[in-house]
Amino acid sequence: MSTLAQEASRRRTFAIISHPDAGKTTLTEKLLLFAGAIQIAGSVKSRKAERHAASDWMEIEKQRGISVASSVMQMEYRDCVINLLDTPGHQDFSEDTYRVLTAVDAALMVIDAANGVEPQTIRLLQVCRARNTPIITFINKLDREVQEPLNLLSEIEDHLGMEAIPFAWPVGMGRAFGGVFNLNADHLHVFTSGKEHRSDNDEKLPGLDNPETERRFGENFTKTRDEIHLIKEAVSDFDHDAFLAGKQTPVFFGSALNNFGVQEVLDALVDMAPPPGPRIALQRTVEPDEPKFSGVVFKVQANMDPAHRDRVAFVRVSSGHFQRGMRLKVARTNKEIRPNNVVSFLSQRRDLLEEAYAGDIIGIPNHGVLQLGDVLTEGESLQFTGLPFFAPELFQAVEVKDPLRTKQLRIGLTQLGEEGAIQVFRPHLTSGVLLLGAVGQLQFEVVAHRLRTEYNVDARLSPSRYNLARWVTATDEKAMKKFLETNAANIAYDVVDAIAFLASSPAQLRVAQELNPGIEFHAMREHGGQVFATM
Repeated sequence: MSTLAQEASRRRTFAIISHPDAGKTTLTEKLLLFAGAIQIAGSVKSRKAERHAASDWMEIEKQRGISVASSVMQMEYRDCVINLLDTPGHQDFSEDTYRVLTAVDAALMVIDAANGVEPQTIRLLQVCRARNTPIITFINKLDREVQEPLNLLSEIEDHLGMEAIPFAWPVGMGRAFGGVFNLNADHLHVFTSGKEHRSDNDEKLPGLDNPETERRFGENFTKTRDEIHLIKEAVSDFDHDAFLAGKQTPVFFGSALNNFGVQEVLDALVDMAPPPGPRIALQRTVEPDEPKFSGVVFKVQANMDPAHRDRVAFVRVSSGHFQRGMRLKVARTNKEIRPNNVVSFLSQRRDLLEEAYAGDIIGIPNHGVLQLGDVLTEGESLQFTGLPFFAPELFQAVEVKDPLRTKQLRIGLTQLGEEGAIQVFRPHLTSGVLLLGAVGQLQFEVVAHRLRTEYNVDARLSPSRYNLARWVTATDEKAMKKFLETNAANIAYDVVDAIAFLASSPAQLRVAQELNPGIEFHAMREHGGQVFATM
């Protein structure tokens, strides 16, 4: 095996996804703890404490105790290099999550055992299913009063359309939670609570017929044993190929807050999740062990370090061997860059990076040279598709309270728009006004907060008459020109100058579509080759 193939085979790149408050950020923190990347875990619940979750770096995240931006963490565990991407759970930031899912090879789905499969989880899983992304499931919060585990399995299968294969089974719940029986290892991992430090002294009781286990846990264990016999008869054997195809999901149980069940999930990620595979470009399929480097920018984050006013482009390495200072071509502009200060991440902590291989996530600080969807190569012109932008469902007009800060407002909105935090539109007729488009209301609040704290701009947001948008294309230039002239009051341009039609109601959109059969209206735009999809 070549060095490139060997290094690629060591990589595991995955995203953690869930509905808000399922415990995703807590689990992220505990995975870092068990991999040895950190010594003490912070908790997003202790919002007023000095210690916050390592994956929540933005000031507003620390204040609210939620994740509103994706963060990247790299760690080593069992001779594997693990690239972990924590995504926003809040549905208002689903676009950021969708784009992150294009950069990973697997997903770890966290489900609150009390609430079961929730709407945001279903939405994210649809994106994973569309890409056949393998999914490992962790059912969290067993130390609380929760649903019956058999019901949770049934819910996963019914809502997510994949077979749930339990690798463990819980004993009791809430105050009576005794632990989790490991079906492969044939032992009961006894539950002990522990919040900040990991322990290597967990008690394990062997065998389903162990009288000591029955004596200690009584009816709860008897019930668990009966259910295990049932699922062994009723549930299919785990098929790794079916898992890789997104048709089966291995299921684990535990309590992330108490460090319980985390080790099993971490081991499953190493043992089951796939290493980097081929990536499809418009021109050809790119293999991970190709000698030449290629990578795609799937995220841009402004002001990770406000003191430096920098922007970091997150690049998923698709092939080859990255070395600091190598010459790279930006396929969109044909410009050459020589990144010397490339970084790897433990959330906001940066380490200077010397090299990287397929599957790794690297950060390239820059001042606007790189945008979402950009492809970097050693000279070849490649375009990777699939990086989605969804048509906004909410609009607000933005003005600056102090006219002397107008330039700073435009700089801030341009940067936030290019990183995907918000969509920024320039109306065709009123060039002095900018419109912000969002999928959810919280995006406006975050942008206003970031403008104030990162750019020193006090912005005034006001309701807009527009309620939806569609990007427009046409094969006939005359038809497009006529459409733009006729609908000038409803035309705007986004951050990459793609033309959008803004409507105040679905009825107005339908009329525009009926009157202009030569124009195509798109609810999604893909960055990278400017491929549009009609939805």
